[in-house]
Amino acid sequence: MRVYISIDMEGVAGIATMDQVVRGGHGYPRAQQLMTGEANAAIEGAFAGGATEVTINDSHGTMDNLIHEDLDQRARVVFGSPKVDCMAEGIDKDHDVALFIGYHAAAGGPGVIAHTYSSLFNEVRVNGTPVSEADVNALQAAAVGVPVALLTGDDVICADIATSLPGIHTVTVKEAHGYNAADSVSPTESRRLIHDAAKRAVEGAGELALAPVPEIIEAEIDMPNIPSAELAQMIPTAERTAIRTIKLTARSPREAVNFITACYQFAAASLRGMLPLINR
Repeated sequence: MRVYISIDMEGVAGIATMDQVVRGGHGYPRAQQLMTGEANAAIEGAFAGGATEVTINDSHGTMDNLIHEDLDQRARVVFGSPKVDCMAEGIDKDHDVALFIGYHAAAGGPGVIAHTYSSLFNEVRVNGTPVSEADVNALQAAAVGVPVALLTGDDVICADIATSLPGIHTVTVKEAHGYNAADSVSPTESRRLIHDAAKRAVEGAGELALAPVPEIIEAEIDMPNIPSAELAQMIPTAERTAIRTIKLTARSPREAVNFITACYQFAAASLRGMLPLINR
C-alpha cells in the first residue's frame, strides 16, 4: 500500500497569521514545528492503517518548510520549488491513495488565509466554478488514478471538499473567525485526530471513487492588476476574457496547474515592477 501525502501550512492547527506562514516572520519557525508535527501524525497514521511506503510533498510557499530531521524516518520527502506538478509533485499511478493535510479554503471566500495557489489571485475557476487548491490537486491525483481519502484544515475547506468529493474523510482542526483569526484545537489534539483519520482513510482506501476529470478544463484566473493580466496574456493559447481575467483551455490537470503557476509568477513580477525604484 503506497500512500501519498501533500501538506500545506495554512490549514495546520495553531496557525492563522501571515507572520506564521511567511518565511522570515517571527512566528514562522514555530509554524514549521506545527506543520512537521501534523506531517508525522499523518505518516504514522498511514503506516498504522497498512501503508508500506509513504511519500510526503512539502506544498507550502517555497516548499521547503518541513523540519526533515524531525520527520518520521520511514517517509520520503519531496521538497523545493518550482515543481512541475506543484502541490501534487511525486504522485503517480503506483500510489493507492492520497491524503491532503493542512489545507485551506479557496480564494474569494471565507476561511483562514483563504487563497488559491497565490494570495495575489482574486479567484481561480475551473469550468466556471471557483476552486480551491484541494479541488485542483484532486484532479491531478485522479488523472493518474489515485483517490483522495483525507483532507484536514479549517471548517470552511472541510465543508467545501465534503461537497465536491463525497465520501472523503475530513478533520477540522480549527474554525475560521476571519482571514487571520481562528479558534483552534491544541497541536496535541490535532495530531491525535489526524493520526486516527489517516489510519481509517488508508484502511478504507479501496472503497473510494476518483474525482471526475472533465474532458475540457478551462482554467480562469482573476489577476491582481492590469499589468499582470497583460503579461499572462502572452502565454501561448491563453485568452484575456476581461480586463484582469485570463483563461486557458488545458489538455490535462497538469497543464492547468502549470498555467496557474506561470500566472502567479507574472502577478508577482507585476507587483515588483510597481514598487518605487531605488538606487537609480
